[in-house]
Amino acid sequence: MDWIVETMERIGRERNAPVYKKILDDPFMVLVSALLSTRTRDEQTHKAVERLFSVVKKPEDILKLSEKDIEKLIEPVGFKRVKARNLRKIAEILVRDYGGRVPRNLEDLLKLPGVGRKVANIVISHMGIPAIAVDTHVHRIANRIGLVKTEKPEETEKELKRIFPKELWSRLNRAFVGFGQTLCKPIKPLCNECPFKMFCEYFKNLEKI
Repeated sequence: MDWIVETMERIGRERNAPVYKKILDDPFMVLVSALLSTRTRDEQTHKAVERLFSVVKKPEDILKLSEKDIEKLIEPVGFKRVKARNLRKIAEILVRDYGGRVPRNLEDLLKLPGVGRKVANIVISHMGIPAIAVDTHVHRIANRIGLVKTEKPEETEKELKRIFPKELWSRLNRAFVGFGQTLCKPIKPLCNECPFKMFCEYFKNLEKI
């Protein structure tokens, strides 16, 4: 299954997918970026992240800002008020309970306000811990090309863990996202240019129309 991941990565990079434009290494910045990306278009997330990180580098910086300040910085993400409130609460928890560091296990991450399984998996995968973060791109593409037949992201995560070897897990999210941003788009995917069309369920159905 290595070739699927490698092919998606190559296509995403060649087509300048937004997910490859700025790769973050700091766990706190990864956490914040992933949190802001929920229910928000990739382009809007990128703008908000750039603006916020021009001011914020660590949890302590968040605590110097009011919720209104944070709201202005993270525009135009969806649910900005809720996210601003959650970011401040998360910063408080990290400083108070973890010495300003991001916890390295799924259970502690899931206790943070607004952090779901997708966000938590993104964070720990960036920390070098094998995990598959299933967002809308991963869930859509995995089902579209026929790798899985699932209804919920949790089911997709479980199936992908069964299909792909553990050493590839942490690469899957970025590979699928880059591929989804540039070729296997939600609307009007570029099927004729897709290297997976020979076994893609979506493409097979198109041919029948």
